[in-house]
Amino acid sequence: MMSGSTPFYQKHHRHYDRGYRSKELESAVSQYQSSSSSNSSRHCVGLSSSYSGLEESRLSPMPKRAKPTYLAMDKENQIIGYVVPIFRGSQEYASGFSDTEEARVKESAGYMARRNLFTSGLEMERTEQTSRKVSMRESAERISLSKRIYENEEHHKRMNKDSLMHAPEFVIKPRSHTVWEKQCVRLHCTVSGWPDPRVVWYKNNVTIDPMAHPGKYKLESSYNVHSLEINRCDFDDTAQYRVSAMNSKGELSSFASIVVKRFKGEVEEALPMPRHGLISEYGITFDTHIVDGFGVSFGREGETMSLGATVIISPNLARYQPEVQWYRDDVLLQPSKWCHMHWSGDKATLTLTHLNKEDEGLYTLRITTKSKYETYSAYVFVRDADAEVEGAPGAPLDVKCQDANKDYVIVTWKQPAVDGGSSILGYFVDRCEVGTTHWSQCNDTPIKFARFPVTGLVEGRSYTFRVRAVNKSGMSRPSRVSEVVAAMDPADRARMRGTSAPWTGQIIVTEEEPAEGVVPGKPKELEVTEATKNYVVLSWKPPGERGHEGIMYYVEKCVSGTDSWQRVNTEIPVKSPRFALFDLAEGKAYSFRVRCCNSAGVGEPSEATEATTVGDKLDIPSAPGRVVPTRNTDTSVVVSWEASRDAKELVGYYIEASIVGSNKFEPCNNKPVKGTRFICHGLVTGESYVFRVKALNAAGLSECSQESEAIEVKAAIGGGIPHASPTPPYGISVLECVRDSMVLAWKQPTFIGGADITGYFVDYREVINGVPGTWHEANVKAVSDRAYRVSDLKENRKYQFQVRAANMAGVGIPSLPSGTFVCEEWTIAVPGPPHDLQVTEVRANTLVLLYKPPVYQGRDPVNGFYIDIKEADAEEEAWRGVNEKAVLTNYMKTLKEGETYVFRVRAQNKAGVGKASEPTEPVLAETKPGTTEIVVDVDDDGVISMNFACSNLTPDSKFVWSKNYEEITDDTRITVATSGGKSKATFNMLAEDDIGIYSCAVTHTDGACSSYTLSAEELKKLLELSHDHKFPIIPLKTELAVELQEKGRIRFWLQAEKISANGKIEYVFNDNSLSQGEKYKMNFNKDTGVIEMIMESLLPEDEGTFTFQLQDGKATNQSSLVLIGDVFKGLQKESAFMRKEWHRKQGPHFVEYLSYEVTPECCVILKCKVGNIKKETVALWYKDGREVKGDEKLTFTEGVLNLEIAQISKKDAGVYEIVLKDDRGQDTSTLNLTEQANSSTALKIQSTDEGIRLYSFVSYYNEALQVTWHHKSIAFTDRIKSGVVGEQLWLQITEPTEKDKGKYAIEFHDGKGGLKRTVELSGQGEATAEFQMAPYFLYTAAIAERSKVPFRTHLIMCDLVSLHQALNLTCNISGEPLPEVVWLKNEREIVSDGHYVMKLEAGKYASFTITTVNTTDSGKYSILVKNKYGTESADFTVSVFSPDSKK
Repeated sequence: MMSGSTPFYQKHHRHYDRGYRSKELESAVSQYQSSSSSNSSRHCVGLSSSYSGLEESRLSPMPKRAKPTYLAMDKENQIIGYVVPIFRGSQEYASGFSDTEEARVKESAGYMARRNLFTSGLEMERTEQTSRKVSMRESAERISLSKRIYENEEHHKRMNKDSLMHAPEFVIKPRSHTVWEKQCVRLHCTVSGWPDPRVVWYKNNVTIDPMAHPGKYKLESSYNVHSLEINRCDFDDTAQYRVSAMNSKGELSSFASIVVKRFKGEVEEALPMPRHGLISEYGITFDTHIVDGFGVSFGREGETMSLGATVIISPNLARYQPEVQWYRDDVLLQPSKWCHMHWSGDKATLTLTHLNKEDEGLYTLRITTKSKYETYSAYVFVRDADAEVEGAPGAPLDVKCQDANKDYVIVTWKQPAVDGGSSILGYFVDRCEVGTTHWSQCNDTPIKFARFPVTGLVEGRSYTFRVRAVNKSGMSRPSRVSEVVAAMDPADRARMRGTSAPWTGQIIVTEEEPAEGVVPGKPKELEVTEATKNYVVLSWKPPGERGHEGIMYYVEKCVSGTDSWQRVNTEIPVKSPRFALFDLAEGKAYSFRVRCCNSAGVGEPSEATEATTVGDKLDIPSAPGRVVPTRNTDTSVVVSWEASRDAKELVGYYIEASIVGSNKFEPCNNKPVKGTRFICHGLVTGESYVFRVKALNAAGLSECSQESEAIEVKAAIGGGIPHASPTPPYGISVLECVRDSMVLAWKQPTFIGGADITGYFVDYREVINGVPGTWHEANVKAVSDRAYRVSDLKENRKYQFQVRAANMAGVGIPSLPSGTFVCEEWTIAVPGPPHDLQVTEVRANTLVLLYKPPVYQGRDPVNGFYIDIKEADAEEEAWRGVNEKAVLTNYMKTLKEGETYVFRVRAQNKAGVGKASEPTEPVLAETKPGTTEIVVDVDDDGVISMNFACSNLTPDSKFVWSKNYEEITDDTRITVATSGGKSKATFNMLAEDDIGIYSCAVTHTDGACSSYTLSAEELKKLLELSHDHKFPIIPLKTELAVELQEKGRIRFWLQAEKISANGKIEYVFNDNSLSQGEKYKMNFNKDTGVIEMIMESLLPEDEGTFTFQLQDGKATNQSSLVLIGDVFKGLQKESAFMRKEWHRKQGPHFVEYLSYEVTPECCVILKCKVGNIKKETVALWYKDGREVKGDEKLTFTEGVLNLEIAQISKKDAGVYEIVLKDDRGQDTSTLNLTEQANSSTALKIQSTDEGIRLYSFVSYYNEALQVTWHHKSIAFTDRIKSGVVGEQLWLQITEPTEKDKGKYAIEFHDGKGGLKRTVELSGQGEATAEFQMAPYFLYTAAIAERSKVPFRTHLIMCDLVSLHQALNLTCNISGEPLPEVVWLKNEREIVSDGHYVMKLEAGKYASFTITTVNTTDSGKYSILVKNKYGTESADFTVSVFSPDSKK
């Protein structure tokens, strides 16, 4: 073998020299090379005759003609191979040797050997050499022909493998042996099958690994003959051995036994020499102790770390060495450049030369002797090295290569725990060819998926890979490089890793005759093996018809729904049956197909794949569930969590810790852990920490779980082992029995060891003639239910049973043996006993009894249950039924507080009532201190939730929510969130499907639980409340109303009952928003909730709808007022009148307009009353437009201005006018003293501070006008007055009473004619619309019925009422639309009940009655009436006194 040659896996030619596999051949070649002195022009590869033959030719005095030989022999003349002369075929099939390779082959050992063997300096040998050449050529041709025939057969086998393939068959099976100690034994078998089966040997179903036991076992395979040799057998080799043969068509096994016998009485006085450092013990028992072990260690990437422990073995034998093994996460470590192992005889050391995060894990030292083995473990944490760029993420880890092929490999890795403070944008993959130091980047843009197909590799070359992470701050350090991977066909890789050719030596052929070109067929089994948004990976199998030469592939794609196929790799066909497609449009669907090609042409395309949509198929896992920390040691905490639900291809979890208050989380592990429990080391003693967990898969890292409760770091009771195994179960009973099986039930242990019970183990034994037999396991895998069917029993036999409980601390001791049960089939008609009775939700008067139906149903199905109860200390005869009729419910009540009860249940079917269940444990009927109930809450967003709190939690406590007493595992209807001692179950969308009984129980507590019944009525209430919270309304005291103010201003206002200072108001007119300005003045009093908008005047364009829109957070409301038509015009007219009046009164003006009076002397006096005058004010009189000269009779005193007309006659008739004026303005009053008819407006009603005013305007007024008021019982007093103001005639009723209601009329008569106006004081008269806007009071009366004491009311009044009297308050109301009536006491609304009676009759008579007055009825009472035009109220005070009081 030539020195400096490239490795075998980089050779392109399949028949390259493989002589390196034989050390003897390598030695012979070296001998030949050293003896050669010149080069030969002839081409030859292989070995010539043996070295011994060469020596003989040199020593012979006379050259003799020897018989030509073509066998290669070693020094002991053993045949080790053939010497094959090479002939050349056609130049076109020269196998592609380059000139350099051809020259190197010519100078090879075989060529030099042949040259030295077949040349001679003697001329007489030349003829003989020529003949020898001819003979050798003929022999070589025969050998070559045989080889080609063999290869042709092999080729046809491969081409027609489907017809020749068959499962393995044992032609000769191994046979059993019985041997003495120290002897060797060999098992043989012959196996046939196609493809060649893979053979594996087992000892007691454990794979035999010769490398794990050097010198002990030897495996050989040759010509389908397989053997297992066991050297120096000892007693431990007695076992059953199995050989398994397997290929793609199936698997077959054969068994043989070896029995090793020992000479009786033989005792060895001296142990034999150790074999490879180990010796047999021959009865000696070794005790092994590991002391001075290594503890939990922390390192950083790039550092070196050593782990060591001292091992003490007794007895101490100098020649005996134990087996020392190191494991990381239960994986055996092998010496490598990353880890060095050393054993000094008493100390084992493991050195990690260059730490990486891959080195993090649980390290275990295992010392094995023949007697037993001892282990010692500790965790090693590896932190990230300092980032080269501040804020850059940590390096990825665990880079591996998968599915390697000729020009393609998939690189996978795991995401780092540290992202540098910002999310990782993606990853870059680098590759480096073995033998170089140049790294090249494989992807141009970062990829987020932790898996990437690398293409474009050169076939036959080897590569390593690394990965870097990048975020917005920069690039991470590169990961540890992957293992070396060769770019080659997997079949070639498998052949190179397998055994050598079936013959002893090797036939090496460098050139072959070419085969006729064949166009390859269709590729087979094309499929999409992986699809992400960045790439799609295709995989297929080569075709059966492809000729002898290699084939390559073209990949084509087609957008789904079209027939346009596009070749992807047009320039360079791929050699591997794998291909990764990039630059596909995300979200689009594609189909793919593949074509084969070779020198003969391009074949037909394969079957197209199904349409594949480009996008990530793997979702990021959901956040882990509840995180629970538990104290462990003074520097560590045990963290457990609930696994991510529905996570696919989960890689593991990262745990993070933060000191309470720091809000800075640090990773506890830098290598993902796969379990749901982890011990976080390196914490500060006495500090309080919170923890959270993230899950990861190839798609990325999940969201963080909710933070755990804070926990103080200190040692747990028991030195970090807080849990113990549970006590034994008890109360074993039989639920059903058939001919060969029995169903057992038992009760939960009284003490579960502080951790949840993970399962139960059942043992049974047969009892024969009263003598129990040996215990047997009924179940190997733990059962979670407290009922189990024990099978494979014998009919009519007697059995006893025992049960053991297990938790995370281990398996507890077994229960006491049960009673003896006979295994015979039950045939009774009634059902068997119910089982698994549980008492929960214990209160002073109620509890919930849960039970499971009987396993044995009887002849008919169970149709109900009877619950029995008795006091715990009562006799058996005291059992009594709780229910008279069979029920299906499990809820009961009517307990007596403080009593202790026991319960049992009986099942019923049509045949009758069955046997009673085992009774429960005694239960005390009491409500324990701290007991809480489920609280239903509706938040501001309308989300409905059930909340349960528990203050007696333990570190292992969990909240378990159930519906109808079955645990809720589906989160489609309810989402559960737990934080600390509170748990919330939120309804995702409350509907009728959610009706039922909901309960919440807290494990590892003294029965903390509660339930809540969601009925149809409760569902309706919650939905209404949710709607109100989701769409809240701001309550209003008054709706939007309008009123006129001084100057004729128009005030729009309303009052909100409750609104915060952050409330917002929007003013809208005819759907247009209004803003503060000259026309609109807005004001919002946040203290009183009064909202107002003031306008100076109303213009025609102001006719429409005014709206106030209120918003306070989510709460909204609005109120509108419509001002159109007559209502708008009336308000506009009244506003203009008030504005005009205000301006008039700013200067001198008439308080009472011009009128006349006739004196007894028949003089007519024109008089008027003026106001706001000063010295400069002048009064000018006019008659018919002409000024009347004043005389001495003109007076201007006390604001009264008179003009006397003595001896009035017809010539004095006319229109008199008086004008007041000064620098502030003027006012005019006119009086018509003509004979024209008078007229008046309709009689109107006005509510005043003093009471009620009825009024009408006349066109003119004088003394001759006779005015008469009519009513059924009118009498002018101080309470009822009439008068005239200008042209307004009025009647004032002060403090109106019930007698004042009715029809009023005013009659005018001026001597020529009369006029009459009427109005109904009950509100049905001729009052015009503008004065119907606001409701008003007509009268109020209070009557003390028993004492008949007058009770007067006004806006504010006070009266005394005696105890035990009845008080009645009445009021007439009016308004259009009909006002709403509210009665208040001390500003709070009164609700009608038996004590307070409120009525509204005929829409206008409101009454309020206190049936029996008591001292609590004293206070301030109010009546509030309102409609959309305004609000009116009246207050009165009631004081209640005792008749016996002195006052």
